Parts: sequence; C-alpha cells; structure tokens
Amino acid sequence: MIDTFRHQGLRKQLVAEIRKKGITDDAVLEAISKVPRHLFLDNAFVDSAYQDKAFPIAAGQTISQPYTVAYQTHLLGLERGQKVLEIGTGSGYQTSVLCEMGAKVFSIERQRELFDKTKKLFEKSLLKYLPKLFYGDGFKGLPAFAPFDKIIITCGAPSIPEELLKQLKIGGIMVCPTGKDVQIMTTVMKKSEGDFEQVEIGEFRFVPMLKNKA
Repeated sequence: MIDTFRHQGLRKQLVAEIRKKGITDDAVLEAISKVPRHLFLDNAFVDSAYQDKAFPIAAGQTISQPYTVAYQTHLLGLERGQKVLEIGTGSGYQTSVLCEMGAKVFSIERQRELFDKTKKLFEKSLLKYLPKLFYGDGFKGLPAFAPFDKIIITCGAPSIPEELLKQLKIGGIMVCPTGKDVQIMTTVMKKSEGDFEQVEIGEFRFVPMLKNKA
C-alpha cells in the first residue's frame, strides 16, 4: 500500500477538522498532516482512515482518534530531539507522530500479537520512522534508558504510575489518562525529586493499561 495524493488531501481535511476542534499547535498539526494513518489500519477500515474516529486493531485494542493523538501530543510540549517514553505502542500511529516531530521514541507494548505486527510495519521501507520498540509491562517502564524528557501513556491507567514518575527527568512532563470507566486526561510536571505539579484537564475513553507482562 502506498501514500497517494488522495491520502495526502484527506489528511489536509483531517487537520482542518482537528483545528476546528481546538488544536492550534502547528507542529502537531504538521505531523498529523504527514503521517500516513491508513498504513496503520486493517484493510476493512482503510477507506475510513482519515475520519476523526478510533478503530479496532489487533488484540482487542484500538487506534486512537486523531484528535486524541493531537491533544495528548500537544500537552507534552515536545521539542525536537527530546527523549520520549510511550506506554502502549498499539498500531504505531501515535509513535509515528512523535517521531515525525523529531522525538527519540522508546515505546512499550504489552500485547505480543500487536507488538509483532507493529514491529514488522516499522521494518518496512515505506515508513521512515525508527522508534525503539519493546515488548513488556508499561507500568515498569524502561529504567535502563531513563530519564526521559517526556512520558506519554496511551491507555487508561488506574492512577499515575509511580515507577514511571521516577523515570521522568526533572522539568519533564508526563501525559496520562487516569481512571477506570472514563479517564481524566492528566499532566504531571516533575519539579524536583518528589515534587510534582498535577493538572486534570478533561474526560476521554481509553482501553485499560494492563499489568503482569515481562
């Protein structure tokens, strides 16, 4: 499957829709306009790839709504060259948006089926992004690669994961949806070791963040 002029035109329409919904971060919108979302979807949903909707992917998971991807990415306040830990690789779409913005992305996926599928996708020459992908428990993070400038959690955590806060650089920001049935989008800034500034922003719905994977 290739990225056609039609796909590029549909992405421009998607960006315009997201902008109308309140996302005005030009760097984020530029990344959304460049990442070929149709490559991350199963064939049954390819024709709908540039609708601002979530769709099912492998292992009972979903690819997030583009607005949600843009919203979380905006909250990170990402700068080119920063090191980002992503919890929940999923389809790889959010991963690619971060890469397109110049981040050095380390991403963990808990579902083996999904990890294998997404890893193969990134290995194909059509995608230019080179994130570092890991299969494992997102609650544990990647202490060997810490600290991280930013941490983004793309699934619903029951609470802010303490182990991940330890892996956040002082001055860094974590974006995490917290809660069970409905999640509250939450940002946490690490002001010093043991001192955090937490802000709750709005309600979203995510698949749950799961434990107990090596």
